[in-house]
Amino acid sequence: MAGPRRDTRGIVDAGGLFARVRFRRREPAPELRPFLEHYWLIDWDLDEPYASQVVPHPSVNVVFQHFARESPGTHKSRPFAEIAGIRHELFVQKLAGRGRVCGVQFRPGGFRPFSPGRSVADWTGRQIPLAEAMPVTDDDIAAVLGPEAEDDRVAALDAYLLAVVAAAPAPEHAPHVARATALADLVRRDRSMRRVDALAQAGGLSPRSLQRLFAGYVGVGPKWVILRYRIHEALERAEAAGGTADWSTLAADLGYSDQAHLVRDFTATVGVSPTAYGRAV
Repeated sequence: MAGPRRDTRGIVDAGGLFARVRFRRREPAPELRPFLEHYWLIDWDLDEPYASQVVPHPSVNVVFQHFARESPGTHKSRPFAEIAGIRHELFVQKLAGRGRVCGVQFRPGGFRPFSPGRSVADWTGRQIPLAEAMPVTDDDIAAVLGPEAEDDRVAALDAYLLAVVAAAPAPEHAPHVARATALADLVRRDRSMRRVDALAQAGGLSPRSLQRLFAGYVGVGPKWVILRYRIHEALERAEAAGGTADWSTLAADLGYSDQAHLVRDFTATVGVSPTAYGRAV
């Protein structure tokens, strides 16, 4: 079984989060890797509340959660599971007391086989009980959240997801899933992929067909995916450089027409300017 790995892309002030919680990312079973990015596991026991912030990926997440104690003398309800569709805005999660989260981040385009009857765009901006999208039982949730051993939690996630996808085969979706994930990966890897028409050409599609593909299988449009991966790159560069980054050069590297456009997008997404963010972390 693959060991833990750490990737901070999209996490605002990753150092602050890692100083307060135990955070790991783990690889799923080989059969699931065409559909999943990774599992993410968080355990915490905090004296003071902490607000974790993430610039969302163009990915659906399935999240198993147990907030054992929110604050001294209070107790949360039993463990539960949710589907979190792609969010357009900054995601803020308040962590307090003691708890555990076992999350599944799907690849862009990878969620559709697990809920084949619905367009992925139907889940965008929503955070709802998992049972509304996928079959899940209390025993499934307990199997994921109960074990203390991390490997056992990962094995439970593998078993649950393999059972779900096997129970709802939808081979007609396979070529569209493969194309959507490949095109989203191209945007992430290739900084020169800055235009929707260029991405459509790379995929052998018309721009309109590309829009339909992304709506049905990714959940957001291709332009949003391009812009979001730019912001992720800017976030990492801002954190690495502190307050000393050359934003004009970075804007050009990321395909912005000028520095002002980068600053505007970054500030609208993260809530502060790139320079202020770099100095703060």
